Amino acid sequence: MTNPSPWRATVLTLFPEMFPGPLGVSLAGRALAAGLWELEARDIRASATDRHRSVDDTPAGGGPGMVLRADVLAAAIDAAEIGEGRPKLLMSPRGRPLTQARVVELAQGPGPLIVCGRFEGIDQRVIDARGLEEVSIGDYVLSGGEIAALALIDACVRLLPGVMGKEASGTEESFSDGLLEYPQYTRPQLFEGVPIPQILTSGDHAKVAAWRRAESEALTAARRPDLWEKAENRAVGQKTPKNTTDG
Repeated sequence: MTNPSPWRATVLTLFPEMFPGPLGVSLAGRALAAGLWELEARDIRASATDRHRSVDDTPAGGGPGMVLRADVLAAAIDAAEIGEGRPKLLMSPRGRPLTQARVVELAQGPGPLIVCGRFEGIDQRVIDARGLEEVSIGDYVLSGGEIAALALIDACVRLLPGVMGKEASGTEESFSDGLLEYPQYTRPQLFEGVPIPQILTSGDHAKVAAWRRAESEALTAARRPDLWEKAENRAVGQKTPKNTTDG
């Protein structure tokens, strides 16, 4: 279903100058210039009320660092005036891991509001009060949520209609069917004594597809046993039980 207006990412950050950054070049940049999607970077400090434009304070209960204030961030979220149905995300290392399936869901919607945290984190009360969905791009800690937001937006934008040159480019890649992508090859035919696998130049599309599937399964089993276990469980669940009733 086509969205009535372009997919839109609204980013709340203390560093709006970081956007569009890498999203302004290549596929995402061309699509942005063409109006296939929109980006709005809003400065959280604009919602601060004191003359110093303070956005953080010391953590309740003590401890190192600072915490982003609930009142300031809540005001920034409210000022963005996003429409109904737009997800409100918080980039956070304690969030649910971002998956390709979730990216597809986000790309098919109107586009999210993304909060980029800083310091030691943000006041839990604004997470609860504004219904923020915490999202992680990996088990590591960044200086802030901006780089994570760039990654999430890029993953979504490339799936928007008209962004990639071939629609099939988004369906035959890692995680599209729960597996890692098969190895890719191109010219020259011989590189440092190593040829392209002969089956890929055979012209037999069925054999090529079977080879690619086998390579994807082998790579997934070796590198991501967690994904491989899920793929095996899905395969078992999809098998139709044999009818053993005598007729």
